[in-house]
Amino acid sequence: MLERVELREVWDVVRDVKAFRFEKKIDFKAGQFMMAWLPGVGEKPFSLADEDIIVVKRVGPFTDRLFELQPGDYLWLRGPYGNGFEPKGRNIALIGGGIGIPPLYAFAKQNAGRFEKVTLIYGARTKEELALMDIENYVDELIITTDNGSAGRRGFSTDVLAERKEEFDQVYTCGPEPMLKAVLRIMNYRNVQVSAERYMKCGIGVCGSCNLGPYLVCKDGPVFDGSKLIGLL
Repeated sequence: MLERVELREVWDVVRDVKAFRFEKKIDFKAGQFMMAWLPGVGEKPFSLADEDIIVVKRVGPFTDRLFELQPGDYLWLRGPYGNGFEPKGRNIALIGGGIGIPPLYAFAKQNAGRFEKVTLIYGARTKEELALMDIENYVDELIITTDNGSAGRRGFSTDVLAERKEEFDQVYTCGPEPMLKAVLRIMNYRNVQVSAERYMKCGIGVCGSCNLGPYLVCKDGPVFDGSKLIGLL
């Protein structure tokens, strides 16, 4: 059921990325998503970064309108939906790319102190696109990569994972699909949890628009154990 919520804060994270904090606090598991609706515009899914925050990249008409909203304006939400990340292991890696940081941020914050070591390997095209927020407060090691070398190490987050994969007994990842495919190959589809993305309309497994092989991402995911994605990603 849609619920109207008032926006409390809106701020720029990086270029073309904003965070929206709303008045309602949502009980959720990191990796789950909300469906957000704007009258006359439509509805889109967004992963929760915290119990009252979504982080959004401007990519089209819906987000153009969303970016016009200010504190005191309203957003309509339903959810949370889908499956979240399962905390496993002791020395874990979070592999993020682009705007894939929100569910990893939520996971790191919700599980602070649970693991012996949490390493975040986060890549973006340039330093201007590193949407880290304050995730350094919830991880033990932060490794930055940029395609052009403008921040951190030049290259991809998956390059670092390939070099250090033996250190981690569980990997969590969210980001562009080519990155997800690379993570799965590097980990041989084992000990890895993937937040997948597909076009979603209903968010509850009715319309079938988000199918991924035999799965519906909104219902069976968006977080999948890597072993379920052999031959699919």
